Amino acid sequence: MLDLYYWPTPNGWKITIMLEECGLPYRIVPVNIGAGEQFDPTFLALSPNGRMPALVDHAPEDGGEPVSLFESGAILEYLAEKSGRFLPADLRGRYRVKQWLMWQMGGLGPMLGQNGHFLLYAPEKVPYAIDRYGREARRLYGVLDHALSDTPCVAGDYSIADMAIFPWVMTHKAQGITLDDFPNVARWFSQLRGREALQKGLAVGKTLRQSTMSDDAKRVLFGQNQTATNE
Repeated sequence: MLDLYYWPTPNGWKITIMLEECGLPYRIVPVNIGAGEQFDPTFLALSPNGRMPALVDHAPEDGGEPVSLFESGAILEYLAEKSGRFLPADLRGRYRVKQWLMWQMGGLGPMLGQNGHFLLYAPEKVPYAIDRYGREARRLYGVLDHALSDTPCVAGDYSIADMAIFPWVMTHKAQGITLDDFPNVARWFSQLRGREALQKGLAVGKTLRQSTMSDDAKRVLFGQNQTATNE
């Protein structure tokens, strides 16, 4: 019913977590981003930005043609609407979740991505960039910690916003972040990590992920092999 074009990274894990939480049947179509498969014309027809994940629903609710989606936030919303789960039906609750989902998409993910890049993968150490993105990463953790000070999950009940945020917080050690500095995030992280469906989502395609990144994969992932139309 559902084809998920996927590689085991934080943005991919968001979707496998949601699919496991909902119990929706799905099939994984691996997209090896280190080998440049995200720039194959077949995949670009699904995801014009050349980024995974992408989702194809062969049995949409309206009974019409298959629905194809890219961008992990949009996919999470679609699956929430399809399943009727993890996105409140009431106006205020729904937008509490959506605003935190957008926060992850527009802030936490991109900034942690830049922080991780300059800390771990940049061919030269750039002190300004390391300081700039390191400080922003800590600021965003502080925002999340404050949000979790009086609620079990970021928007109240467990939702797609938590599923979007969790895989990025999972990288905190590589980001140079200690959760001891953010006790509310630490409590939330420990609570969610105990969810069986979340663990199943994180395990999908685990053997596909390499422990180290080759120089060729770095060139692909960091743009050196991309054509102008894919930049």
